Amino acid sequence: MQEEIDLLFEITKEAMVHSLEHLNHELAKIRAGKASTSMIDELRVEYYGNPSPINQVATVATADARTITIQPWEKSMLGPIEKSIFEANLGITPMNDGQLIRLTLPPMTEERRKDLVKNAKKLGEDAKVGIRSARHKAMDTIKKAVKDGYPEDAGKRSEARVEEMTQAYYKKVDVMMEAKEKDIMTV
Repeated sequence: MQEEIDLLFEITKEAMVHSLEHLNHELAKIRAGKASTSMIDELRVEYYGNPSPINQVATVATADARTITIQPWEKSMLGPIEKSIFEANLGITPMNDGQLIRLTLPPMTEERRKDLVKNAKKLGEDAKVGIRSARHKAMDTIKKAVKDGYPEDAGKRSEARVEEMTQAYYKKVDVMMEAKEKDIMTV
């Protein structure tokens, strides 16, 4: 029975770590005034009938703090890349010079920064929901194990351990959110 509880802790920890990793991945997409290729990493481009990641049909780089350049490997891909940028609704108009596509990020207004912070906070709450879900599953499993004969005092210790783990991951989410908010609001 103890081995099952230990396995439960590992599974719960993995679920909480996954929530943090997902949050980190999503926060990377939120631009904080600086150009970053991660803003368009998820972009899919129609390439010979298949939706392909943009980095598989072009070289994506940052030219300066506010410009992303996209150099397609085939000139025929300029149109589909431009189309996918428009469809992604990034709020950036691509400039196509026949060789290269440039995405110039406009300077962010205070209102836009606040919207991004609100969006980031929503992502943080979503991560906490994922952590709570993992906690809930672990607590249910522990309660079921106690019902099935696992010692009650060991069950209480296990619940306390899950609760401690949950609080530690909540703090990590809060730290990530504070750092991202500071990054976004820095002019």
